[in-house]
Amino acid sequence: MTSDRSVCDLTATTIARAIAKGELSSCEVVEAHLERIAHRDVQLAAFVTVDAEDARRAAQICDAAPAPIGPLHGVPVGIKDLTDTAGLATTYGSVLFRDHVPAEDDLVVTRLRRAGAIILGKTNTPEFGFGAVCTNKLCGPTRNPFDPALTSGGSSGGSAVAVAAGMVPLAHGTDFGGSVRTPASFCDVASIRPTPGRIPSPRRPLGWDMLASHGFLARGVDDLELALSICAGGDVHDPLSMGVVNDDRPVAARPRIAVTPDFGVAPVAREVRARFAAARETLAAAADVVPAAPDCGGAIETFRTLRAAHIANSYGELLKTRRVELTPTVIWNIEAGAKLSAEDYLKAERRRTAIYRSFRELFTRADFLVAPAASVLPWLNEISDVTAIDGAALETPIDYLAITFIVSLVGFPVLTLPAPRGENELPFGIQIIAPPGCESRLFAFGRAIENELGFSHRRPKLP
Repeated sequence: MTSDRSVCDLTATTIARAIAKGELSSCEVVEAHLERIAHRDVQLAAFVTVDAEDARRAAQICDAAPAPIGPLHGVPVGIKDLTDTAGLATTYGSVLFRDHVPAEDDLVVTRLRRAGAIILGKTNTPEFGFGAVCTNKLCGPTRNPFDPALTSGGSSGGSAVAVAAGMVPLAHGTDFGGSVRTPASFCDVASIRPTPGRIPSPRRPLGWDMLASHGFLARGVDDLELALSICAGGDVHDPLSMGVVNDDRPVAARPRIAVTPDFGVAPVAREVRARFAAARETLAAAADVVPAAPDCGGAIETFRTLRAAHIANSYGELLKTRRVELTPTVIWNIEAGAKLSAEDYLKAERRRTAIYRSFRELFTRADFLVAPAASVLPWLNEISDVTAIDGAALETPIDYLAITFIVSLVGFPVLTLPAPRGENELPFGIQIIAPPGCESRLFAFGRAIENELGFSHRRPKLP
């Protein structure tokens, strides 16, 4: 248990328990993971910044404490480089912020530190989180640990790879249209995108915006549940966080699951449909499974409109003043929202409301809704965007994310788990969706199929 390899393959909950019992020290855990990063990240490029000095100092403080500081006492974590960390460079994946060092932590980072977590560094992301491949002018591409020629997915690819390759047991991510779920699917790890507001964002400029959410990636459900329990809780400066209600009703012994390969509208590759059909058959051993989906007509156009408006509002000034320094993907995203009118935006919000109500109606008949966690399997890092699926051209570079961004649109919590697969098959995950506030039921069901049906992480074969 004390060798570098075995320590790095332990889960966050196991590490925390071992440190609390005195079976491991924080210093040896941190050192093992720093050595793993030094060994593997040269090839994989999961980290933009590694903070070895401060991590070692924090581990010494943990070991000197008379009792555990919190439930993540001494546990190494990675923070996505879109999220502020006090005294540690936060670049947002952009050369414009190459030397940016925030004075304050984001609240999610504050809560992790208070729980005893030790931040090893900042994980890679496309510029401002916009990109299908996890790369930018500072770092990357972040390579898939199951095949380094392939993408890790955007935009939390750095966190997914860091977890899958054993460089940290737990990593933070953010998810706008699928940014924890797609990398989780590609890298064979688990992820949680909770109900918007469950993890507060008190500095978010648009306080009622529910498209984006903090989340986590890990190698198992227990770690996701622990991380969320630490970081959840209302903050008066985030209006969304004050209205989240827990629904802790137990999962039925044999739950009812609605399954859909595409929500009726999302483009999904034939190979993914086949993999999802196999996963559906496996799920039938633990649940009553029926094909069903909410009415998602117009969802793709709705998300395109709302996303474009938000991006143009947030980054429009940068396009005017620093265009030559921005990546083409960011430029396209900003320009997509430049010509939208208030009427366009409100029509999209009207359709979004109808889709939300259709989701709610479905959940009067089902406990969970399950769909693929990605519309395609990982592709080559040299291909910057998904422009076609099975030879059919996509209208925009974000349409391959429809399978995930439809769920972002309505704000329902999503647990992503790796699906069982053959020895030579690439990773593929499923989304398990529940009504808002039902994370505890997601974790309970996820834990059951993780343990009983093989919806669980398998380590990549890395040197």
